[in-house]
Amino acid sequence: MSGLRLSAAVREVRLILCQRSATSSGVREFVASHYVPLKTENPSLPILVRECSDVKPVLYTRFSHGREKSQDLSNFTSGEILEALRTMDESLLQSSV
Repeated sequence: MSGLRLSAAVREVRLILCQRSATSSGVREFVASHYVPLKTENPSLPILVRECSDVKPVLYTRFSHGREKSQDLSNFTSGEILEALRTMDESLLQSSV
């Protein structure tokens, strides 16, 4: 599986999820199937996975100059999470042009 190469503007990716809730199942699947390829394509990028009980799943992406975007991942599939990450990266590039 090929990973997603993120732009240099992305400084950190954080995934917040619950270890057992149904709403976080797509995030758990994403971590299991996409973490290694994503880290391989972005070796210097911090990719943080935080597990907490009874928390709603959220994706945070921090960009240069302290800008941060978040996306609620409740009931997202693994593929939808990958697309959300890609969209966050592309939307920042478009807004800075």
